[in-house]
Amino acid sequence: MTDRPRTISYQDQVTAGPGGVMTDDVGVITGELTVCTDLGADGCTARVRVQYTGAEEWYTLTGSPTPVPDGDLAAYHLGLLDRIRQGQAAEAS
Repeated sequence: MTDRPRTISYQDQVTAGPGGVMTDDVGVITGELTVCTDLGADGCTARVRVQYTGAEEWYTLTGSPTPVPDGDLAAYHLGLLDRIRQGQAAEAS
C-alpha cells in the first residue's frame, strides 16, 4: 500500500470589500466571491483561487502560491477571508 499525501483544501464564499481582490488573470474583481485555498504538495505553501460565486472560471489570487504561516492552512484561510472582506485589492500574501 502506498501512502498518498493528503489533499487539504478550504472553500468559502465571501463578499469582497471596496477595491476587491487582485488576480493574476484579470486584475481586480469585486462582489460575491468563492475562495479556494489548497495546500501545496510541499505542505508549506498555499495555492489560492477565486471566482465570482456561481461562475465557472477560477482566477489565481496575486501572490499565490504563498508560504503558509506556521503550517496552519485553516488559520491562513480564515485570515485571508478577513483581508478579502476589507478589500483594497487583497492579495494572497
